Amino acid sequence: MRKGLYALGFILILSLGCSPDSLSTVIEFPSNTGSVTDTTTVAPQYNLARFADDSISQTVFDRTIQIVFADDRVQITGDDNNTISATGCHVTVNNTTDEKVMYELKGTAEDGSIKLYSSRKQALVLDGLDLTSTKGAAINNQSKKKCFVVVKGSNSLKDATTYSSTPADEDEKAVLFSEGQLVFSGDGTLTVTAQGKAGITSDNYVHFMESPVINVTSSTGHGIRGKEAVIISNGTVSVSVSADMKKGITSDSVVCINGGETMINISGSAAYDDEDAEYKGTAGIKADYLFLMNAGTLSVINSGKGGKGISGDMTGCFNGGTVRVATTGTNYGNSSGGNRWGQSSSGNSVSAKGIKFDGNLFFNGGTVTVNCTAHEGIESKGNIIVTDGVVYSYSAADDAINSSGTFTVEGGYLCGHAVRNDGLDANGNFYIKGGMVYAIGTSAPEVGIDANTEGGCKLYVTGGTIIAIGGLESGSSLTQSCYQASWSKSTWYSMAVGNDEFAFKTPASGGTTLVVSGSSQPVLKSGVTVQDGTEMFEGLLNTGGSISGGTDVTLSSYSGGDGFGPGPGGGGFRPGPGGGFSGRPGGW
Repeated sequence: MRKGLYALGFILILSLGCSPDSLSTVIEFPSNTGSVTDTTTVAPQYNLARFADDSISQTVFDRTIQIVFADDRVQITGDDNNTISATGCHVTVNNTTDEKVMYELKGTAEDGSIKLYSSRKQALVLDGLDLTSTKGAAINNQSKKKCFVVVKGSNSLKDATTYSSTPADEDEKAVLFSEGQLVFSGDGTLTVTAQGKAGITSDNYVHFMESPVINVTSSTGHGIRGKEAVIISNGTVSVSVSADMKKGITSDSVVCINGGETMINISGSAAYDDEDAEYKGTAGIKADYLFLMNAGTLSVINSGKGGKGISGDMTGCFNGGTVRVATTGTNYGNSSGGNRWGQSSSGNSVSAKGIKFDGNLFFNGGTVTVNCTAHEGIESKGNIIVTDGVVYSYSAADDAINSSGTFTVEGGYLCGHAVRNDGLDANGNFYIKGGMVYAIGTSAPEVGIDANTEGGCKLYVTGGTIIAIGGLESGSSLTQSCYQASWSKSTWYSMAVGNDEFAFKTPASGGTTLVVSGSSQPVLKSGVTVQDGTEMFEGLLNTGGSISGGTDVTLSSYSGGDGFGPGPGGGGFRPGPGGGFSGRPGGW
């Protein structure tokens, strides 16, 4: 279906997400007919204004009730309306008044829980709470109104291994579950341990604000799930999931990171989902409609078979902040009938990839670093558009970065480093209009930068600064002149284009041809010494440093292809013990 949409080149207008005006997306699918003028794809905009009243300081509460758990009983203070009942340490709140109530929860119970019913906003202040349930969720909010969770001091929640008391007409999906919005704030620590279902779940959205430290560990379900959205504005969020098929952070609609520090570790494997009758893999983050990285830091490590770092059914936008993704697991399933690297496309297999979206991928700012052992580092089943920021992707087994549609580079710094395939690959047209591009591919038929010439598409170079080990796709349209040279492995080179000069390091293996291009003919030197400056691409590029020494490199005109015969040095990088990377510059 999607391939047909690309060929039509029409405009699709979507209104999706948490509210009618929350997600308005205009996507133009370029036609891959060989035209040098590609259609600009417009990044979606997400309406963050709807979360403006999520600060608890903007809500006035009518009453504060304190609930203290101790052994097999609870002490309740301030419940003048008799809205709370308890059986042992299992507490039920049934607020039928018009009051907005703040509940202060303290103490310890090894067999306790709290369930809340209310038609009004409410707040839960966790202040030294250690609550373990033997029946189901530790905290179960059945209200569809906003629920503030204020974290003070040190707190821990744990659910039951089996949920045994859930009414037939109610949901109870996590250690901390809410029908309404969950908004976290405060400056304390909350540790959530999921051993029966998920960690934190809202059937609306989950929003992290201020500076709490949230630690979620799950051996059974997702780490954090917001049906309509998960938004991280601030704080520290750490998620570890070992369950098969599950995700660290997931939403049926939007995952948006606006700040804070987010760390995700996934170790579960892909498996067969009986309910959906298909094989599914794990992911650090999964957003069905839109993933937005605007600010803050995000680290994702997925060591499971068939695992993804960040994935989505539609669009991904990297606008700012710092992202690091490592997928060290193998592909999952039957490898027979696969490609030449043993990667299967059969129905019982799931590929392990760093960043993978079924729709378009936008890189508009920030720093994105991806390392992948078994498959593509970054893949879009739609189009890839790079306008700014720093993007580095390393793959030990497939293309470093692949676009099923068009691939457009207008600005920023982009590097695709592939040990066994193309550095940068487009199944449609590839447009380089600006920015700095460093592509490392292998020998023919693989190249540094590839476009789908077999399908009538081309690589168009009209601007930018380019270094391509492995050369460019044959038949490219090179409006900006390109030049070729022989090269040596693991060597520092300087490249001057006009008054601009930078240094780059070559890999230990790669295609036979080194191609360079810039706004004027570059001046290339090999064997230079570099000091200071700013390093990018895991140490492969240095800008602003002090460059000295070196030997002039002869350049000749270039029109396309990888034509120097057997490459220099041989060898190459292979996954290290335990799925790590060895022999790669700037090892991570």
